Amino acid sequence: MKDSHIHRPLFILLFMSAVGLMAQPATMMMKLTNGAVVRADVDEVERITFADTLYNLNSTGYRILEANEVCWPEDRLLPLFLPPASPVRSLDLNAASLSGEERVMFCTLQGIVNRTRPRILLYNHNEEPRDTWPTAHSLRTSAIPSSNPYSLVKLFEEEINGLVLYSNERTNHYTNLAATVAGLDRLLPVTEEIRQKLVANGMDFPVVEDFTSLTMTTALSVYKYLFDNYWERCNHRLLVSERPTIPYVHDIAAACGSACVWLDPRVAGERTLLDKMLKEMTPGRDIVLGWYPEERSGVGEATKYGLSTVPADFFENTTVYTAVNKPVVIPPVPKRPKLQNRVYAAVYISDGDNIQYCQHAMAKIFEQDGRGQMPMNWTISPALADFAPMMLNYYYRKASTNDCFVSGPSGLGYAMPYDAHNACYYAAERNSTLITPYTKLTQSFIEKAGLRVITIWDDVSTVQRRAYAMNCPYLYGLTINDWERQEGRLTAKVQSNWLPIVPQYPCYANGVDVITTFFNRDIKNFNGSEPMFVTGQATVWDAGPDKLIALKDRLNALSPGNVSIVRADHWFSYYNEAHHLPFNLTLLQDMAITSSPAKTNIRYAADGSPSEGYIWISRTANDTSWVQMDFKEDYSISRYVVRHAEAAGMDAELNSRDFTVETSLDGETWQTVGTHTGNIAPVTDASITPVQARYVRVSVTKGGIDGYVRIADIEVYGAH
Repeated sequence: MKDSHIHRPLFILLFMSAVGLMAQPATMMMKLTNGAVVRADVDEVERITFADTLYNLNSTGYRILEANEVCWPEDRLLPLFLPPASPVRSLDLNAASLSGEERVMFCTLQGIVNRTRPRILLYNHNEEPRDTWPTAHSLRTSAIPSSNPYSLVKLFEEEINGLVLYSNERTNHYTNLAATVAGLDRLLPVTEEIRQKLVANGMDFPVVEDFTSLTMTTALSVYKYLFDNYWERCNHRLLVSERPTIPYVHDIAAACGSACVWLDPRVAGERTLLDKMLKEMTPGRDIVLGWYPEERSGVGEATKYGLSTVPADFFENTTVYTAVNKPVVIPPVPKRPKLQNRVYAAVYISDGDNIQYCQHAMAKIFEQDGRGQMPMNWTISPALADFAPMMLNYYYRKASTNDCFVSGPSGLGYAMPYDAHNACYYAAERNSTLITPYTKLTQSFIEKAGLRVITIWDDVSTVQRRAYAMNCPYLYGLTINDWERQEGRLTAKVQSNWLPIVPQYPCYANGVDVITTFFNRDIKNFNGSEPMFVTGQATVWDAGPDKLIALKDRLNALSPGNVSIVRADHWFSYYNEAHHLPFNLTLLQDMAITSSPAKTNIRYAADGSPSEGYIWISRTANDTSWVQMDFKEDYSISRYVVRHAEAAGMDAELNSRDFTVETSLDGETWQTVGTHTGNIAPVTDASITPVQARYVRVSVTKGGIDGYVRIADIEVYGAH
């Protein structure tokens, strides 16, 4: 092993825009040693210091980061890593015929190396085509021969301080203990057998921690030892709950210095220990990653503390894919026809909350020929916006206009506000202390991911409904499930006069026959006098796209010519309109939109996508740009949303500063309903006293710092 210590300065750069130097605030850019950049206005800075710091560099010049040195902004689920190197070294763990303990060692190596800069990619699961995700992330890989897997360790031996030696003879939970300690101190977790293989390959690392003399024999005793001796050193932003024999997310645990545990909340002592850990985590920021010995007790226990679980037991290469930190490109949303007296049906596909499903099984299921032949609503995890944004982009890029993406339960990660099986509320029913930070976190990620609907398992109380309505304005609606375990049926509710919460019937169906039977409970009573709404969820393992397309004929046979299967966003739009609730008028197919001269197509101003490739950009001679929408009918307008350049991932200085919003009944006489000056926010979301109008106009008198006006997206909410 060799350590190279040199002095390298920490650079703090101060600059001012060349345009309007006196008018614009100076901005300080701090470039951190892992390549992350933090910005702040100069008036917020008390002192600027240039200091030489002793850094530990590897032979290629990268600073070797310790677990407590990663750059982890408060608004991210995972740290910011440098972009992956080119090439990234890849190894097929299956082809190398490695044991479970060896795989954990390689995944831990991956995390330790990749937190400095991602340079290792491991093939572990091999369910989807191998090149699917490296290609989607534009990675160039260089394969390590599977016949000589330990050569990968040799490549990065200078970044390893030594070994954690352990034995699984008494219990395999020592694997998680060793992996936890290894991540904290840049060690490799190894058994004696693995250590001998390292020596045989020319790597005689020192044993820094030796657990082979420990005599604990149970999960509780092993993790209590971890808690008593190492928990204080672990970061508490991420807790990895992973079966020791499943070597996948150990890479991100090692990179972050996170504890790896496998505790069963159904066992009193193990639950008590798990609770001690969960109590030290922060609701609305921190998450549990992985899975549990049993679903409802595990998810429910985390929910008790206001924490969500991101199911990810087989998710691989987190440290690589999170490092490709690109904006999610949300596709434009198709417009919808006028509301008619028809049956509107929506069908959801399950299990998208589990990001390992999104990575593996979904990649194959999404290729079925039935996809795109009728509207289907794919549950997917908003956590991917941080874990692997290019995964979301992959599905969005391949999607047809019949593919709608919605959030799996129950927003950011899997939380269970109410457990129908055990008839108990996990997140306080009578106060919002815990559900409020969870819903606030959910709002930021569903908007980042472009998901307007959330499926909730299993139900929500009045307090919880209120928290979603107050903190998740990006939503169009919520769905809930009761598993048919109670008398009667759950009823649809509307929270705060705008957010519909509707039950799924069926909620987890294993085939088209079940869905048809449940839908027919209502469709058989349809008389054509008013719209009817039915919605249900299919289990993806039993009813993928190739089977679900049979619903078109099956539902039409129930009421010929009267049933429309629609996207979830359209379904909730129709639902709100039919119930005289506010809905997004810019979804209307008949809307006409005009504007001042522009560099991009006018439809981008209100196409449902705030992404950079779909922004309306204008610059006029008199410094005024405008967009006008004609909804063809009068509506009671109660809210407008204007998304600016920053909402598309662009610089905040490009946000429009001064603008007004006006309404009109005839397009001639205008009433100002909103005046905004000095705006710096990425999104302007304003509720107004309802006003009758057919036309809405947004006029910008001061655009971004470069003089251009950029409107990422406009929404207008109104009701009949």
